[in-house]
Amino acid sequence: MARAPVGTVNPGARTGVRIVVAGDRSTGKSSLIVTAAAENFPVNVPPLLPPTRLPEDFYPDRVPITIIDTSSRPEDNGKVADELKRADAVVLTYACDQPQTLDRLSTFWLPKLRQLEVKVPVIVVGCKLDLRDENQQVSLEQVMSPIMQQFREIETCIECSALKHIQIPEVFYYAQKAVLHPTGPLFDQESQTLKPRCVRALKRIFILCDHDRDGALSDAELNDFQVKCFNAPLQPSEIVGVKRVVQEKIPEGVNERGLTLTGFLFLHALFIEKGRLETTWTVLRKFGYNNDIKLADELIPAPSKRTPDQSVELTNEAIEFLKGIFEAYDSDLDGALRPRELEEVFSTAPECPFSEALYKDAAEANAFGGLSLDGFLSKWALMTLLDPTFSMENLIYIGYSGDISSSIRVTRKRRLDRKKQQSERNVFQCFVFGPKMAGKSAIIDSFLGRPFSDTYNPTTEDRYAVNVVDQPGGTKKTLVLREIPEDGVGKLLSSKESLAACDVAVFVHDSSDESSWKRATELLVEVAGHGEDTGYEVPCLIVAAKDDRDSFPLAIQHSTRVSQDMGVEAPIQISTKLGDFNHVFRKIITAAEQPHLSIPETEAGRTRKQYHRLINRSLMFVSVGAAVAIVGLAAYRVYAARKNTSG
Repeated sequence: MARAPVGTVNPGARTGVRIVVAGDRSTGKSSLIVTAAAENFPVNVPPLLPPTRLPEDFYPDRVPITIIDTSSRPEDNGKVADELKRADAVVLTYACDQPQTLDRLSTFWLPKLRQLEVKVPVIVVGCKLDLRDENQQVSLEQVMSPIMQQFREIETCIECSALKHIQIPEVFYYAQKAVLHPTGPLFDQESQTLKPRCVRALKRIFILCDHDRDGALSDAELNDFQVKCFNAPLQPSEIVGVKRVVQEKIPEGVNERGLTLTGFLFLHALFIEKGRLETTWTVLRKFGYNNDIKLADELIPAPSKRTPDQSVELTNEAIEFLKGIFEAYDSDLDGALRPRELEEVFSTAPECPFSEALYKDAAEANAFGGLSLDGFLSKWALMTLLDPTFSMENLIYIGYSGDISSSIRVTRKRRLDRKKQQSERNVFQCFVFGPKMAGKSAIIDSFLGRPFSDTYNPTTEDRYAVNVVDQPGGTKKTLVLREIPEDGVGKLLSSKESLAACDVAVFVHDSSDESSWKRATELLVEVAGHGEDTGYEVPCLIVAAKDDRDSFPLAIQHSTRVSQDMGVEAPIQISTKLGDFNHVFRKIITAAEQPHLSIPETEAGRTRKQYHRLINRSLMFVSVGAAVAIVGLAAYRVYAARKNTSG
């Protein structure tokens, strides 16, 4: 398998590789470069060479190389740093006859690269091999092993002699190879195993090539794979040879149906151990992976252009696909995906996206951490709302085979929803505002089916929660609650479009605390004013939490006045402690479905509207007056014309 003809490897579509050579003075940097390019040892070498180009046919990958020499003068340190930052790979030199220059790699050069945040492959090169003291013969492995343990960025170590033409071309071949076919993303040198992300990508490729889904690659499937990746078929004897190699090392790598996933992974580990990284990289790149072992950006279409007040949802086609995935991976048929089963769902993705902090605890889970179908679909709805491209990418990873752009849809503008007095969305986003200790987090927890706790844990960052809400009539809608910490309101409203994505805003206060009520109404006025100023007005609801406590004096009068003055409904009384939620989540959905109602009006907004009405009325009078004047002028002209004619 993987007999790649020269020139067929696609090295990440690179047009060139920039290699910077650095090291102490007199370690052989310039001689190394000149000898590699001219294939002759130079008699006189200038202190600093201009950029040197090796043509594309110099090495089999057919990618041109530009080699940058660096100065050893202290006054040029800034220029050297700039060149190192622009490098695709760094060659660090030491002189084999000067042990102190080798020590300087670990005490100066390698720490310097880290300080400059140069995160590219490093090739360590011992120059002047011909000058080394024969009495001090030590193996390169013995010398470099401790340094390589400390500095994992070192890809390869090699010794050479420009004078004797020993291993000069190999230096830049290894440097180019480290860029085009890096070891780091694929293989863990310490454990000598494939890295998890590499295993996940190869597993996905295996499944895509296993056309009959029998868990093994038959001879025909192996041959199709070989032709796709390397443009050359395998001979029957070669297929037999490949399977024999696998079976001798790991019997479970081959069965009566063909090469198993275990065998497929073993082969790639074998290629890498033998230094044939280009084989695995060719396979990965043929299936669209980049150097981070993620699908290349160009394979994932950007969602259609949308305005800030449009959102993105999964289509019915994508939802049906996800329902099928849920059923396929619910191996114990308990109606929930446990963490182990969920990990298996995403075993062909770089990581499980639901492990990210944003999504990890955002949906309701059972006592074993399992997600119901509603919980599973809710997390997908949240991911699609917040990052539709990421959602599409993960759909591809787990096997969505349809046109990926058909998996999402862009909703109608919210302004248009208000004009039409209805919303067709299936996923609604509600911003939850309120002062500290008002009970916001308790509402979020109860929304996710979590028990009430008296312990106060202040929320310091925006927090998301998502769940399905059953509506009267049997319909289901997905509700996303976004808790905004009190200290984060100013930052949120500093953006003109901050309320554009909001379907409903909820203002929570502690019904037993008058200062909590005052702060909640201040936030209501602040948010409503921002909506009036920007044109992104949103329906607002007031929630009086902790209804199990006695209300503060005059609470009813205050709330009635605010409701009447601002044109919003009376506060919704709830008690998370007693489990009395007064259908608050249904009421939030109802407010979102009727986006023209419950929009508060501030004093400033009312004054502005009165002013506009006055201006419009004045303009109407002016336009009527102007029309009368124009008609009068026209009549006069007709009269004057007739008079002249009769005269």
